[in-house]
Amino acid sequence: MAIDALIMSPEDNVATCVRDVKKGEAVVYRKGGELCQVEAKEDIPYCHKIALEPMEKNAVVRKYGEMIGKTTMPIEKGCWVSHENIYSVPRDYDSEMI
Repeated sequence: MAIDALIMSPEDNVATCVRDVKKGEAVVYRKGGELCQVEAKEDIPYCHKIALEPMEKNAVVRKYGEMIGKTTMPIEKGCWVSHENIYSVPRDYDSEMI
């Protein structure tokens, strides 16, 4: 079974697609030693993110095991996660080092 998307950490709630994905296709990714899949609810371009779980408005988006932003609207599992439905949140790196 070919891998269609990558996650960097088991805590990630998005995966990065390694090919163009069409609506209705199964997207296969590896989480630890397990092969998982999610159905694409819309077309997702190469190198863009797919939601691995449903997210409410203002939910934390995790990639690399880190917060990369928050949602501006609800995002369904299998939908495209892009600059149109997430925003960056400044981090306080000094407080994280304590």
